[in-house]
Amino acid sequence: MLMHPQFDPVALDLTRIGLPLQIHWYGLTYLVAFGLFLYLATRRVRLPWFAQAGWTRRDVEDLLFFGVVGVVLGGRLGYVLFYKPGYYASHPLEVFAVWKGGMSFHGGLLGVAVAMALFARLRQRPFLQVADLIAPCVPTGLASGRVGNFINGELWGRQADASLPWAMVFPQSGLNIPRHPSQIYQFLMEGLLLFVLLWFYAKKPRGTGQVSGAFLFGYGVFRFIAEYFREPDSFLGLLALNMSMGQWLCVPMIVAGAALWSWGARQPVAGQRQKAAA
Repeated sequence: MLMHPQFDPVALDLTRIGLPLQIHWYGLTYLVAFGLFLYLATRRVRLPWFAQAGWTRRDVEDLLFFGVVGVVLGGRLGYVLFYKPGYYASHPLEVFAVWKGGMSFHGGLLGVAVAMALFARLRQRPFLQVADLIAPCVPTGLASGRVGNFINGELWGRQADASLPWAMVFPQSGLNIPRHPSQIYQFLMEGLLLFVLLWFYAKKPRGTGQVSGAFLFGYGVFRFIAEYFREPDSFLGLLALNMSMGQWLCVPMIVAGAALWSWGARQPVAGQRQKAAA
């Protein structure tokens, strides 16, 4: 059985040299996520079917801006609406207290979807073309976020058998019991594994919406599995059918992903569509 390392959440304390600034590890993981998106999406726009459609690095930079705004606003509003609607209805001003924590991936995904829809409208591009471009670039950002969760010792797992070699005690939980390091499970499944699967799947031309559908389905399945090892939110517990809120939010993602992929399988393949238009 292991003990959580208890990292200092502050990576760089500039107050020691007279500057009123502290740089936290969690903030750095966000920077890593945005940097990886910029690098990977830039590689994606060089693929023939995106290059022929006129995509450039400048488009990727603009997409990143839209995405950052979408994930922050959507993630916060999603947490407010999905997890603590009653509390924030009674304390409306605390909706803006983002420094106290509280972000939802599912809300962030919806926020990004709205931001991408706005980008597509402004640039007069098909929404699913935009979504298919960015989908394989998202899991590395998720992986970065899970590293931040582990460093902070938050979102710990459910109780594990003490004989499990990697079972870990998280003092922040208030209980000195072995737990699953669920942040690491999520890092490996919905981060690294999903990235590898999507990246190689999307290297070949696919029907419109298939890459996006594969992302929704893959993330939904991996997150659903991970939730069996992650401690449910204390203020919610387990809901109907002994499923967590995270699992219930994954169900529509899995269904929508499968439906979108099936629909996309009947659409023209990207490269073939470009040749037909030539």
